[in-house]
Amino acid sequence: MAQPLDRNLALELVRATEAAALAAARQMGRGNKEAVDQTAVDAMRLVLQTVDMDGIVVIGEGEKDEAPMLYIGERIGNGNQPRVDVAVDPIDGTTLTANGLQGAISVVALAERDTLFFSHVPYMDKIVVGPEARGKVDITAPVADNLYAVARAYERDIPDLTVVILNRPRHEKLIQDVRAAGARIRLITDGDVAAGLMAMMDEHTGIDVLMGIGGSPEGVITACAVRCLRGDMQARIWPRDDRDREMAEREGVDVNKVLMIDDLCASENVFVSATGVTDGELVRGVRYSGDSAMTQSLVMRSASGTLRWIEAKHDLSRLRNLAGSRYGEGH
Repeated sequence: MAQPLDRNLALELVRATEAAALAAARQMGRGNKEAVDQTAVDAMRLVLQTVDMDGIVVIGEGEKDEAPMLYIGERIGNGNQPRVDVAVDPIDGTTLTANGLQGAISVVALAERDTLFFSHVPYMDKIVVGPEARGKVDITAPVADNLYAVARAYERDIPDLTVVILNRPRHEKLIQDVRAAGARIRLITDGDVAAGLMAMMDEHTGIDVLMGIGGSPEGVITACAVRCLRGDMQARIWPRDDRDREMAEREGVDVNKVLMIDDLCASENVFVSATGVTDGELVRGVRYSGDSAMTQSLVMRSASGTLRWIEAKHDLSRLRNLAGSRYGEGH
């Protein structure tokens, strides 16, 4: 890179995730997923454009023809150094937000240019663990073997472990295997990135392992957090059908290859910011009070290993002067 990543960009990214959370949380419980997503995208992009970086969106809202903003390949930032890859998920949990359920966050990750994995195949199988179990898991091994390895790493018994899994029909056998091994299960309806963070921060969440098939973009963002938190992650592309397999072949992606953390995020300089939209184990959701609002965020930097929980009070009237109606009164 022409300029090293020697400043904590996560402290600038948090303004973007706060903006997205503040905008989207106004839509909580209104049943409109599209409104949740669009308001978050608008607000996040507005702030990201001001960040001192030359960024390219590599994990975003989709291709340019489908997504007018924060699309894959869009240049973001003010154009100054450093040159970075940008991975965004304006709302991890749009359905959660639309239905007024817990666990939705807004998240952005940055890494050095050309260091993040990408595939158009939308799903990947994943296993994520915290630092104590780093190097102990193998996604190709039986579920019981992995749970035994994690239990040993944590100096616990398997019945003490809690595994977070997306509640999907495709996970029927996985759920049976986890139950047969004796571990507890936390089923979630959405929130793939948040679940990965929870699995690496068991002292705060009580979650020890993430297992199962989720989104590929969310997997790459999770890998960025793994870099910061010194956890561990393995993944495999999961083609749903022949079309996905053909897509992977065109991209040169081996669907049988185990993707290690170096494959998913090759950068040693990674920054992640996540702000709560609705209440969750890691961060609280947005609180509104008259013409102000409170947010709680988790920001992290891989080089230093520093984690910060940031609580912020926002003056909505001033924000509306700066950014318009996206910070409106909610009516």
